[in-house]
Amino acid sequence: MKNGLTSLDPGPEGLFRGRTRRDFLRAAGLGGAALCVPALIEGCSQDSVTGVRGGQGNQGTATTIVLDFSTDVGVLNYAYALEQLEAAFYVMVAASFAGDLIARERIVLTDVRDHEVVHRDFFKTALGASAIPALTPNFSSVNFASRTSVLTTARVFEDLGVAAYNGSGKYLKSAANLTVAGKIVSVEARHAAAIRDLLQPRTGYFAGDDVIDQNGLDRAFEPGAVLQAASPFIQETITVTGV
Repeated sequence: MKNGLTSLDPGPEGLFRGRTRRDFLRAAGLGGAALCVPALIEGCSQDSVTGVRGGQGNQGTATTIVLDFSTDVGVLNYAYALEQLEAAFYVMVAASFAGDLIARERIVLTDVRDHEVVHRDFFKTALGASAIPALTPNFSSVNFASRTSVLTTARVFEDLGVAAYNGSGKYLKSAANLTVAGKIVSVEARHAAAIRDLLQPRTGYFAGDDVIDQNGLDRAFEPGAVLQAASPFIQETITVTGV
């Protein structure tokens, strides 16, 4: 599907089984000439991008990153920051699975890793030279040898990611960008439900009252609240303006 993430035929063990990230990006129309730079930002030009300030640009590690939510670039970089965090976490999880994770749980976590890496690479490619620097994760509070620690942290990240997308969508000015964000948050919501089901199988926890409001809708968090919750896991400081 043009300008968005396509759905691929699911295999018995996961959405991307048997497909490389390059295959996925190509199928999604994210490779090479399919994109402008910055890509998927309607009306973008290199001269008009003002959504990111602070730090040393893409060539260095920023200590402070300021995202301007008055532009779609700032909002999409906010999503990119969260996807960087999630991808880094699941890469570490899959690199040394906790000994008490069963086979089915390892399959789920591997699939989620693949999805999050695609999301991260998607935003990096789409934003081009306007992308914020690579973030430095801080997972010192996570015990990667413990199933409980891994799955509990995964639940925190997935719930937070869904609430973040839901709360930031209203700041996007481009309908095309909002469509892309809507596709990605739907995948994040599937992740959240899957992780919660691993924690409490065959219960209502997959869509508990702590994440679903009284109207049956996922909760939406403002950027400030999301970044405060995420800050212990990121060494850089990220703030937002224009909200």
